[in-house]
Amino acid sequence: MGFLALNQRPLLTQGTRHTGTTINHLKKGDEKMSKRIRSKYKINRRLGCNLWGRPKSPFNTRDYGPGQHGRGRRNKPTDYGTQLMAKQKLKGYYGNISEKQFRKYYSDAARRPGDASENLIGLLERRLDAVVYRMKFVPTVFSSRQVVNHGHVKVNGKTVNIPSYMVKEGDVVELKSKSLNIPMVIEALNSSEREIPDYMEVDTKSGKGKYVRIPKFADVPYPVQMEPNLVIEFYSR
Repeated sequence: MGFLALNQRPLLTQGTRHTGTTINHLKKGDEKMSKRIRSKYKINRRLGCNLWGRPKSPFNTRDYGPGQHGRGRRNKPTDYGTQLMAKQKLKGYYGNISEKQFRKYYSDAARRPGDASENLIGLLERRLDAVVYRMKFVPTVFSSRQVVNHGHVKVNGKTVNIPSYMVKEGDVVELKSKSLNIPMVIEALNSSEREIPDYMEVDTKSGKGKYVRIPKFADVPYPVQMEPNLVIEFYSR
């Protein structure tokens, strides 16, 4: 879709709630993405943390699980439960990646030389939607996936509309000039909510950035504790 589509307010039908994020009339291929966008308002409470560190998170005012039994006492998790929670947190943080795709990242990380948990973080941080989010071109990873899907992002001068596209060291990622006028882009670029990590160089005025290097786990500015080592343990059981 073009630039105007992102600026339009979606039509609400019965049983649909406006979530505050601009969501367009989605194609059939975007159905899974739309479900993930809606689920982000539950994932924080389900996981028991403010996953993205946002002041608007419902967890800030309702720090218990969703549903009628959400206020019940949480049992002490088993080792399996702890590993599962670590996986769900990491998977959810990057926009609730599908289980099939996330398992592929694990398999790739495990095959590579070195620490598998470091490899996993490096792969996730190379996703184009994660890079666009880190460069502060958009306010959330969900909106990042949206602008990539709708063709607003270029890599090395060429339009790329695949959120899972793997960015390489030295690649230049930028928004198209007309996309700089999108309200949520303007808001994100002027926001002080997040800092741009030092493994990227970004010119916020031009909406252009360079992916300098693949980060180590310690370099990634997660607002909550992530445990990729437990994710590796979960899949290698």
